[in-house]
Amino acid sequence: MTAVLAKGPFRADHVGSFLRPERLKQARLQKQNGEITAEQLRIIEDEEIVRLVDMQKKLGLAAVTDGEFRRAWWHFDFLSQLVGVELYETEQGIQFQGVQTKAHGVKVTGKVDFHNHPMIEDYKFLHQIAGNHVAKFTIPSPNMLFFRGHIEEDVYPNHDEFFNDLIAAYQRAIQAFYDAGCRYLQLDDTSWSVFFSEKGQEQIAARGFSAEQLAQLFTRAINESIANKPEDMKITMHICRGNFKSTYVASGGYDRVSEFIFGKLKVDGLFLEFDDERSGGFEPLRHVNRKDIQLVLGLITSKFGELENPERIKARIHEAAQYVSLDQLCLSPQCGFASTEEGNLLTEEEQWDKIRLVVNIAQDVWN
Repeated sequence: MTAVLAKGPFRADHVGSFLRPERLKQARLQKQNGEITAEQLRIIEDEEIVRLVDMQKKLGLAAVTDGEFRRAWWHFDFLSQLVGVELYETEQGIQFQGVQTKAHGVKVTGKVDFHNHPMIEDYKFLHQIAGNHVAKFTIPSPNMLFFRGHIEEDVYPNHDEFFNDLIAAYQRAIQAFYDAGCRYLQLDDTSWSVFFSEKGQEQIAARGFSAEQLAQLFTRAINESIANKPEDMKITMHICRGNFKSTYVASGGYDRVSEFIFGKLKVDGLFLEFDDERSGGFEPLRHVNRKDIQLVLGLITSKFGELENPERIKARIHEAAQYVSLDQLCLSPQCGFASTEEGNLLTEEEQWDKIRLVVNIAQDVWN
């Protein structure tokens, strides 16, 4: 029998976001149109988050999230509330396969810092209703502000100065979440996917970096941001290839940057997409050089409702165990179900069937 995990990541885990209920979507639209107040919207959000947390508990998950129900975006909502950062209207949205997001972005207009961030209160509400379950909270990786943000040159004429302030802000953020009771924090990051394909390599060169330089910069941002985290706090990272209305942006395996991801990052766990052929094979896991890191295999797709064959998923877990001990492996969907408020193209019932499948397979494999 393999060891029971008590602090996360858990054998059956999930990335964090869930489909927004229709009532919540309507309420957010009413608030946008001035028909209800921010206070009235928050009451509805509270009620829907309570229902969501109850459902996660009922299905057997050890960690519960608020589903990112108070957010429109998985990253911009957090980043735009940092000191020195603003949300703004862009000329066009982020391009996925045949679809495009809303035309929003973030820009750095002043020195970056973390102070009085509203998501601390969001976490406190989740913590209050989690009960005996672990309250897990998700925020974007520090790399996302560099990767997706427009940084005004008169504010930060060089990358070093920017990353110094960004890292300091994240160190304060991590301590603030810890002080609020958080012991399981996840950094979500799509920036690493730029290394996975030839197209991505061209984008790196266009930014004036070599792949090695950029990988070192990303690694530094993560490791230094979490360097002061308390011993009893678990910090994981989800590496994503894009998730919007069941489409994605990037393809390719972890091979080109596996020595950094699996050999140099100091996070406690990695949530990894392995749900289809665009994610590559398990061979890069051979670069894992620590016994104290958990790898959460995202073998169940969150993009479509059709259920995977459980025996096939179990076989793939054991295939991954050829490179890393089974004790270091966990299972989850490959991404959240709603990285933006629009959500993926499946029903709430199909979403919960996916979570049941994760829990049932994990029980079979690790109990």
